[in-house]
Amino acid sequence: MSDSNATILKKGQSARITDINIDEIPLKLIEMGCLPGNDIELIQIAPMGDHLFFNINDSKVAIRKKTASAIYISLESIK
Repeated sequence: MSDSNATILKKGQSARITDINIDEIPLKLIEMGCLPGNDIELIQIAPMGDHLFFNINDSKVAIRKKTASAIYISLESIK
């Protein structure tokens, strides 16, 4: 697994999903395209900071930081 996870992204930054911890990711997110090889973009951070809003596979989703930490990413894979 990669050392970086989706919680390190800054607003407007994109990355490629390289791996997921299947035990920590809800099935609904997987069905929406939260899979290795797809791109993920942080579009907003909730005011209290626990929820992160991502664009994953053209779906906008709100994810808790704990769940986002189970999405492993590579910044180098994005042009």
